[in-house]
Amino acid sequence: MQRRFLSPRLGVCLAVLACLGFAPLLWAAEGDRYDQSSVPLEKQPTDPKAIKIVLVAGRASHGPGEHEFFAGCALLMKLLQQTPNVYPVMVRDGWPKNPKTFANARAVVFFMDGGGGHPILQKDHREVVQKLIDNKVGFVNLHYAVEYPKSQSEHVLQWLGGYYETGFSINPHWKADFKTIPEHPITRGVKPFAIQDEWYFNIRFTPKQKEVVPILQATPPDEVRRTADARKYPGRSEIVAWALERPQGGRSFGFTGGHFHRNWGNEHFRRLVVNAILWTAQQEIPSAGAKVDLLPADLDRNLDRKGK
Repeated sequence: MQRRFLSPRLGVCLAVLACLGFAPLLWAAEGDRYDQSSVPLEKQPTDPKAIKIVLVAGRASHGPGEHEFFAGCALLMKLLQQTPNVYPVMVRDGWPKNPKTFANARAVVFFMDGGGGHPILQKDHREVVQKLIDNKVGFVNLHYAVEYPKSQSEHVLQWLGGYYETGFSINPHWKADFKTIPEHPITRGVKPFAIQDEWYFNIRFTPKQKEVVPILQATPPDEVRRTADARKYPGRSEIVAWALERPQGGRSFGFTGGHFHRNWGNEHFRRLVVNAILWTAQQEIPSAGAKVDLLPADLDRNLDRKGK
């Protein structure tokens, strides 16, 4: 095949166009970063032996590069597909359109806005999730999805072991330095790393806290302890990701990072989350951790259109 190269003159012209603000024209030539049409939605596995994992992405939220729920779940789908026999099923806008999408799932992952408008708390969704919990399905909440109203604490503590409680927990942006990583199947292949994110802490955990296993801990600057309860513990190392072996059976994982989409570019960040999803699905994690190959260009695909 004959190779074609850009002439130096054309290369200079493209650079000038980018500098002058014509980047959208260049993206049109390379593919639209906001085109989400190639991501299969609610496509069910045909192999009954496949490990079905449902990834539920919330609606568009925040600014560009923040709370990229759709793009983040699309990345997780690609990463999970690198583990043999795992079949991720992608859902958009906070809840499945097909009532059969949760059927036979080994784990469900929620990456979305939480709080009072949490999709899990709408209509009959709480009852659907309770049935999944009763059936020992893995339950994963990422970033804002770990925030629930205090009125739901009885359910959430049973499901997840801990949650972000408004007025008690705190959600500052800070660089967490994970200097030590505990031994756990979720942390296989994960080395110490430091990363800037909106790491929630001072999480409201179940009174039976011995059931909760800290997975990531770091010490935030004391000036970001902006709730009365958080200020009681200056210098304390805080849990920002945790695992739960539910007493009635089933596994759960809470992860407070994921505000910035670029953080999926960190191998240890994404491996820990993928390991955790597989662990909640009752899968054995390889000694070196799950395979999580990712091209830098993958971070710039399937984004929500949020303006500049």
